[in-house]
Amino acid sequence: MKLEHICKSYGEKQVLRDFSLTLEPGDILVLMGPSGCGKTTLLHIIAGLIQADAGERSGIPDRLSVVFQEDRLCEWESVLWNLRLVCRESEDTILGHLTELGLERELHTKVSELSGGMKRRVALIRAVLHGGDLILDEAFRGLDAERLENAVRYVLRHKGERSILCATHDARVAELLGGRLMHMK
Repeated sequence: MKLEHICKSYGEKQVLRDFSLTLEPGDILVLMGPSGCGKTTLLHIIAGLIQADAGERSGIPDRLSVVFQEDRLCEWESVLWNLRLVCRESEDTILGHLTELGLERELHTKVSELSGGMKRRVALIRAVLHGGDLILDEAFRGLDAERLENAVRYVLRHKGERSILCATHDARVAELLGGRLMHMK
């Protein structure tokens, strides 16, 4: 995955200027920086959700698994339905993933009935089950220390050969994920 000389502005506000990065297969890269420095914009450009004003993106995998800052779950449906939306895994396999993150009792619960931290963990499981390189935008936000560590370990256990690109404000997340750290201004 390669970005070269990416520029992006919103009106008069330039968010990214001549930004470049390379992410090799299997790499972990953690982006840290203050709010408004362009982390989310960069991830959206990589995912093809917005276009850069200038620059080139190449080597983007056909399959990306994105955890947005918002959970983007179908609130009116069950946890199982939300997970089956992105994968063809058996109910037992899905239950195994839920168990790893302490959600084994929530398989048939409507997402609207879950706490914020539970929704966040379902969003992580959905990304892992989708099977693409992982694009994580504040993906561990709102989890207490124990659940955060467990969630990061879960992602790393299921990483395989995938790359991880994670934007976070949390130095603990960066430390737990390991990999390269890039500070954005």
